[in-house]
Amino acid sequence: MRITSFVKKTAIVPELVATTRDAAIAELVATLQQTGAFDSAYASDVLGAVMRREQLGSTGIGRGIAIPHSRHSSVSSLCGAFALSRQPGGLAFDAIDGEPVDVLVLMISPQDQPRPHLQALDCVVQTFKDDDVLARLRSCANADEIWAVLGGE
Repeated sequence: MRITSFVKKTAIVPELVATTRDAAIAELVATLQQTGAFDSAYASDVLGAVMRREQLGSTGIGRGIAIPHSRHSSVSSLCGAFALSRQPGGLAFDAIDGEPVDVLVLMISPQDQPRPHLQALDCVVQTFKDDDVLARLRSCANADEIWAVLGGE
């Protein structure tokens, strides 16, 4: 699995407007909804599901990376969005290493399909273990460059 197998190219945000964790998650959910991944009638419910998951424990996995995620009945298959925060000092995310976050991958999957969800989480972790990939992503200027680094065709 590659990140580009579930992140929609049209859901790449090269520069988040948000300046807080909650606003960043809301911006990513709205971005993903605008791609047609789920009906707008479910947007607040999807956001609520992601925020409830975040309340269980931060999805900031360290090294400036966060993977906010949840499962929701409004999606028929795993989908996601990607964003970079250009905020000076990053976003406070209560990450496990205490560091701010500047690389975010949002994932939403169907409630009845846990395996792709877990595979995607592992894919993100494995991809971002590579310092070179992270450095290249952080230097990208636009969505096309990000897509290319993530392995998009």
